[in-house]
Amino acid sequence: MIPFRSLALGAALACTQAAAQAAPLKIGLLETLSGPQASTGQTFRAAVRYAIDQINAAGGYQGQPVQLLEYDNQGGPAGASDKLKAAIADGVQIVIQGASSAIGGQITEDVRKHNLRSPGREVVYLNVGAEALELTGEKCHFHHFRLAGNAQVRTKALVLAMKQAQALGGKVYAINQNYSWGQDMEKAIVDQAATGGYQVVEKALHDTNKIQDFAPYVSKISASGAETVLTGNWSNDLLLLMKAARASGLKARFGTVYLDQPGNLTNAGETAIGHFVAHAFNAEAGGAEAARFVADYRARSGHDPVFVEPQTAFGLALMADALKRTPPAGGSLDVNAFARALETARVKTPMGEMSMRAADHQLLLPLVVSVVTRDARFKSEGTDMGFKPVRTFSAEEVASPAQASCRMQRPGG
Repeated sequence: MIPFRSLALGAALACTQAAAQAAPLKIGLLETLSGPQASTGQTFRAAVRYAIDQINAAGGYQGQPVQLLEYDNQGGPAGASDKLKAAIADGVQIVIQGASSAIGGQITEDVRKHNLRSPGREVVYLNVGAEALELTGEKCHFHHFRLAGNAQVRTKALVLAMKQAQALGGKVYAINQNYSWGQDMEKAIVDQAATGGYQVVEKALHDTNKIQDFAPYVSKISASGAETVLTGNWSNDLLLLMKAARASGLKARFGTVYLDQPGNLTNAGETAIGHFVAHAFNAEAGGAEAARFVADYRARSGHDPVFVEPQTAFGLALMADALKRTPPAGGSLDVNAFARALETARVKTPMGEMSMRAADHQLLLPLVVSVVTRDARFKSEGTDMGFKPVRTFSAEEVASPAQASCRMQRPGG
């Protein structure tokens, strides 16, 4: 097992003669860099830049710097499809995307079809944030890897930790975005009711990134008598939900998976105290190794790692591990050999060990559940509040089985 902090030291595959002739490895970021979801896309971009910078600082791939090409998918599947074609035309072999499962679904299908039509010119899709279950279920394929969690593992961790902290209550309101990810979250919240000992008093699915005022939803939450709101909302849909909850003085406690998104604590104000989040990193929980990661990230990017940035950096450490173990073929990356290496990638992060599951290409990752409090060691967004760790789970403790609907077909298999 290779520690996260030392991956970059071994990421370079020194091959001086071949390097002089080989074309550099091109990695394409297809992210939402404009529009209402841009704040999320830009955090993914920051983490991807950090990961590539680490690899290049250690010598790149095959002795040459890795080239990162960035494409704005404009927040929609159609834009992502067009930009994927452009990336492939530009010689990109590894595609990275995270913001939105709807976009991820388009990219993974387009990658699958391209690879079937173009043997020998395959590309691989590294999914750093699109967490809909179908992407590692019925839509799984050899050239897609999810370097993030999913609704099942996040909700399981959240419910177990909140129950342990006696903060869950007996009445839960589920509010989520009405597409694959939000539907997965709603199902997971219902499925965990017996474990958590709660009743789901009401469920709401709403349009994604189209609601400008969540006051009517907050009124319904209040009227339901719910003690806890569980939500998978992200981007503007969580920011505005927090803003509406603050304005109404809603007393219900929130259990979330993206509360650490910049802007949420500011929008929620003091009403955020006591709210929970299940996330991939908490510096207070990670000790000295976490402190070293934060310092290195700050030095390279100019700010501390927040929101999806740590999980993306850790996930792409598996990419670095796989590249280190993939010799070049004909002076360039053998994408299929890289994918096989990624199937066995394993790294040690400040939060614990993470590894790739070959059966469905789902990352197995540790999670930490934190609560917003003034007692947190590290404050957020210039407030006097921060995220204090409640419980850290190993990857094994929160893992869910591979879905039977995933029938992985490997090249030559």
